[in-house]
Amino acid sequence: MRIDAKEQKRLQGIIAELRSDRLPFWNLWREIANYFLPKRYVWLQSDKEARIRNAKNPYILDSTGTTAGRILASGMMNGITSPSRPWFRGRIAGFEHEGDAVALWADEVVRRILFVMSESNFYNAMAVLYLDLVNFGTAAMLIYEDDDTVIRCYNPALGEFYLSQGFRLSVDTFAREFKQSVKQLAKNFGEENLSETLRNKYRTGGQQCLHLYDVTHLIEPNYSGSDVPSKFAYIETYWETGAISQGQVLARRGFNELPGIFPRWELTANDSYGTSPAMDALPDVIQLQHETKRKAQGLDKMINPPIVADIQLEHRPTALMPNGITFVAGNNNVGAKPLYQIQAPLQEMTEDIREIQLRIRETFHNNLFNMISQLDTVRSATEIDARREEKLVMLGSVLDRFESEALEPAINRIFSIMERQGMLPDPPPEIEGTDIEWQYMSILSTAQSAVAAAPVERWAAFIGNLSPVAPEVLQVPDWPELVRNYGSDIGVLAKNMKSREAVAELTETEQARLDAQEAGIAGKELVDAGKVLSETDVGGGANALQQLLAQG
Repeated sequence: MRIDAKEQKRLQGIIAELRSDRLPFWNLWREIANYFLPKRYVWLQSDKEARIRNAKNPYILDSTGTTAGRILASGMMNGITSPSRPWFRGRIAGFEHEGDAVALWADEVVRRILFVMSESNFYNAMAVLYLDLVNFGTAAMLIYEDDDTVIRCYNPALGEFYLSQGFRLSVDTFAREFKQSVKQLAKNFGEENLSETLRNKYRTGGQQCLHLYDVTHLIEPNYSGSDVPSKFAYIETYWETGAISQGQVLARRGFNELPGIFPRWELTANDSYGTSPAMDALPDVIQLQHETKRKAQGLDKMINPPIVADIQLEHRPTALMPNGITFVAGNNNVGAKPLYQIQAPLQEMTEDIREIQLRIRETFHNNLFNMISQLDTVRSATEIDARREEKLVMLGSVLDRFESEALEPAINRIFSIMERQGMLPDPPPEIEGTDIEWQYMSILSTAQSAVAAAPVERWAAFIGNLSPVAPEVLQVPDWPELVRNYGSDIGVLAKNMKSREAVAELTETEQARLDAQEAGIAGKELVDAGKVLSETDVGGGANALQQLLAQG
């Protein structure tokens, strides 16, 4: 496939501008990679550096920072998008009172989406995405259609991709520069789309097919005058980096929605890339490595100090191991002795290292996910819940951003793919053409919703305590709606609640039964009274009146 010179220049200009925008973050990312994930991000180092660091890691002596980052990533994975439980549900705005049909349809849609996620590599890719996010503050995951598993997810490594924001400060442009072999390029894009050089290598076969070549990939909003139909919201273009000057591209196609998610931990102003807990913890991690090294050096010098020896011992065998003996000629008290004595404050250094480790774990919010195991005494469930809610405040804004930048676009992307492939049930007629909304019911989302539901609990408890002295307060709440909304806030599924119509019918039936029961009791009392009257010997005159008055 070929493009004209104007389009070629435009594509090259976009990549150049994206590279310039990313440059201020480059050195910081390199330092983060050195101290947290040194073997993972080869795109942040030269080929020579990669060869050296693959042989030895010179930066990490204490793995607290790396471990703390993995704990946070794993905690978010299990707390937000756990593969073992539903973590979102569907809702149609304005149809909450339309009975079971809409709610059951939305639940079935969610069930099918979760099934596709579990059968694909979605959760494996999400685990990598969380690790990138907590360490670098920026992550990326591409979601493509797949013939075998419906969707297929890919995690571009930090350092190979670029991001740019739209006017709403959400990512709308993604690019990356990466390498693929000739064989991979021919398989992905077709032999006919390769440059002449690569086609010849592919036809030659053998080791020629395994050579790696630079590829550039760009996803951008569709623009006026493009060769992609305007019905598509985004354009994707692949090209051989060295062949773009010839107007040759590997592939070019359109997408109805952005085919990827690009979450950021926290943003500053108009930056396209986010900040992370690892960036906050970096000074402590560097200090930890320094103190760990100095403590080891001090301990080593105490156990195996530098030695000053008599010149007579030069080139003579010596035994410096424990219980070793070195014999010296003469009685002039010459021999070997320590050059200097060192008494390193090992206890103080150990305490300081422990404090640094604690600060690093707190920066990575490990106390939120390890809270129960770190308690020194047994606590009540109420106290544990209160502590969790207090700590969740620290992740509130991050979770909100992650839902809007990662979860919602990912679910919408998968929903759209399944809808185009006819894999979703037909919606009820009354909601035809209506957009479905997603509500998150993961452990962390539910816990935050429970924080919002706490006032309802306090209000209900207050009414219950007040009702013995003021029974009329029980008439203030709309109890069925209060219970229904509370269940929704804490993540109870719609299928586990009776519809409002069913509840109304049951209430009406129960009221009719109570009315009939009361009517039966009243009728029985009237019959008994009539029987008493009929059996009364009224006699005559005053005696009859007195007996009637006595029997009441």
